Amino acid sequence: MADDHDSRSTVRVAAAGDLHCREANRDRIAAAFAALNGAVDLVLLAGDMTTHGQVAQARLLAEAAAEAEPPIFAVLGNHDHHCAAGDSIAGELRAGGIEVLERDYAIVEIDDVEVGVVGVKGFVGGFAGSHLPDFGEPLLREVYAETSREVEALDRGLAAVAHCALRLVVMHYAPIAETLAGEPEGIYTMLGSSRLGHPIREHEPDLVVHGHAHAGSFAGTLGNVPVHNVSVPVMDQDFWIFELPIAARSLGY
Repeated sequence: MADDHDSRSTVRVAAAGDLHCREANRDRIAAAFAALNGAVDLVLLAGDMTTHGQVAQARLLAEAAAEAEPPIFAVLGNHDHHCAAGDSIAGELRAGGIEVLERDYAIVEIDDVEVGVVGVKGFVGGFAGSHLPDFGEPLLREVYAETSREVEALDRGLAAVAHCALRLVVMHYAPIAETLAGEPEGIYTMLGSSRLGHPIREHEPDLVVHGHAHAGSFAGTLGNVPVHNVSVPVMDQDFWIFELPIAARSLGY
């Protein structure tokens, strides 16, 4: 790794979603994390770290990641919430050294280069031609409101890290339909929402990663912003490593 700010021109980011940790795959996951040492600067986990949302599975994931040296940032996914134990799962992961971002952001220094990471779960609502409206039964309107809260948190987080040399977004649900290609179009509404794309388009972070769509597509864009579906079944590998150039604004240009 670079010794100082002047010699560093890129930051290496490993990303994955939908690890679905359980006893049967814990050794593979542990080996995948160990392989990142010396190869990347930080790690993003795009939700569904557990298989059934059980606290014991979160503990397995935390133990598997314990040997990883780079900082790890994560968001929870729908599997992680399945048993209504999201707070406990987040607590287990944090106790194991994984920083769980729940509508929040963090700033980490990589050789004096500030990297801002914004983490939201995201939520559902659909895309062009199939939007869930803010209308009708209170339960449906609450779904719309939940997505609104995620959008607002994403906007706040991106504003807070605007000064950083590198700005990353990790979420579980998709902000664009392009990375859902391969999934049945009838379920797009349940896989993400284009409303999540509004703050991304406005703030233009350097990279957005999400998971959730196991049969989707890896790469897409939102304006000038690269968006990647890093679900393990889509990548067909444990992690994808992105080598991202440091923005000129960090050098005072």
